Amino acid sequence: MITRRRFLERAGILAAGMSVNKLPSTQDTSTTLDPDKLTPWVDLLPIPQIARPDGMRPSPEDPSTKIPYYRMAMRPVECKVHRDLPATHMWGFGSSSPGPTFETRSNHGLLVEWVNELPRRHFLPIDHTLHGAEASLPEVRSVIHLHGGKTPPSSDGYPEHWYVPGKSSTFHYPNRQSAAMLFYHDHTMGINRLNIYAGLQGLYFIRDEAEDALKLPQGKYEIPLLVYDRFLLPNGQLEYPVSSKPDAPWVPEVFGNAILVNGKLFPFLDVEPRKYRFRLMNGSNGRFYRFSLGKLFPFQQIGTEQGFLAEPVTSQRVVMAPGERIDFVFDFAARAGESILLRSDAFDIMQFRVAAKGAPNTRSLPPTLSSYTKIPESRAVKTRRLTLDERMDPVQQSMGMLLNDTPWHMPVTEKPVLNTTEIWELVNLTEDAHPIHIHLVKFQILDRRPFDTYQFQDKGTVRFTAPAIPPSPTESGWKDTVRAEPGVMTRIIIPFEGYTGRYVWHCHILEHEDNEMMRPYEVVAG
Repeated sequence: MITRRRFLERAGILAAGMSVNKLPSTQDTSTTLDPDKLTPWVDLLPIPQIARPDGMRPSPEDPSTKIPYYRMAMRPVECKVHRDLPATHMWGFGSSSPGPTFETRSNHGLLVEWVNELPRRHFLPIDHTLHGAEASLPEVRSVIHLHGGKTPPSSDGYPEHWYVPGKSSTFHYPNRQSAAMLFYHDHTMGINRLNIYAGLQGLYFIRDEAEDALKLPQGKYEIPLLVYDRFLLPNGQLEYPVSSKPDAPWVPEVFGNAILVNGKLFPFLDVEPRKYRFRLMNGSNGRFYRFSLGKLFPFQQIGTEQGFLAEPVTSQRVVMAPGERIDFVFDFAARAGESILLRSDAFDIMQFRVAAKGAPNTRSLPPTLSSYTKIPESRAVKTRRLTLDERMDPVQQSMGMLLNDTPWHMPVTEKPVLNTTEIWELVNLTEDAHPIHIHLVKFQILDRRPFDTYQFQDKGTVRFTAPAIPPSPTESGWKDTVRAEPGVMTRIIIPFEGYTGRYVWHCHILEHEDNEMMRPYEVVAG
């Protein structure tokens, strides 16, 4: 039996931080669709429709005030992912997957009733050996999390607060945060990876006056790009890979060979020779991307998950883990009449067709985008050292991941005090990069520093093997998801603001999250 380490070495995995399959699943790839046999660039990139309120309801904070109310139903949908394929059976919101995009303003609260109108049987393989996915539970359950939202705990989408078909839950989103691109998705304990793979995710934009003042490209010149990979069968239907164990089908990661953008495979977009603003998100279960445009054409990154950078940063390629988002501007003016590809290494993902003429846009980006300042480490009242761990069986196959070597159901050990700041040291003892997401908060990356993992596991002490590396300029803004690299201590500084109550932190590789790489934490009153 080949060991996992030798498998990685033979696979030639060279890019640090790029997540990889640990061991091949039993999936017979000869039965899956080969996307390269399809004609590319024949489907127009769809732009998700904007969600419309279904009336006004009293605010939970002030019943004398009315706020928008949305009814968003989760339903089976049929999605045409490519011209030459039959419609794909998915789960979506309303009539689409991805679901409609929410557009709101900072400090303008809203209510969403998330309604479960799904069937009672799942169409993807459930592993009943996973905690929270036992055979005694209903097959189909859901609860929605607004990723990046500063929400009360009752509206955060706690993984155990799921509900079954025929039921609903109404969440309050106060939106007391700066302009940013958030997203909503299923967060059900034990089957989160399956529900999102089935299609349960969508975008959520918060706007504010500071964003308005920047006069960035808007309307049809601001394009959301939600990118995610899937396996498709020749008949266009979804396939989710399983392990060699019939009673335990969980696999450590899933990397599909069909990469969709806003629900389309190989889409194109007609653009004018002018500046466009793109809101790019990695919505995959486990795949990391290294996005680039054309022949490494430079673009201007202006934001991260939780808002604007201090100033534009010129980039040619950006690494994005699941759950990460970036905001960037690209000027097509010098590319009139050309076709440009959005790529990730060997994958051609979508095509931009630049018109010969169009409405000019000569406005330069502002040199200053926000008043972002670094949080001094001296502000932290506590430093927590938290490990990222992996359990292996005797033949070096992954049995699952843990945070701080602690299963989900154990008592809460992280209890930050409201309105205080902490430093969390993420000590990655595994061989993979993990995108760590912390609910409720936004944070800043302090640095990353390689260490001797063998000494840490043997003696519990940290011996650094190289100097600390500050975050790259593209990561220098406010984040809610951070890549914790293997054999590296990643330090982040976190202000705990907003609400007291129970939240979670977890790896955003969904297969890891579903198999114990998630822990509750509790914000407590001072």
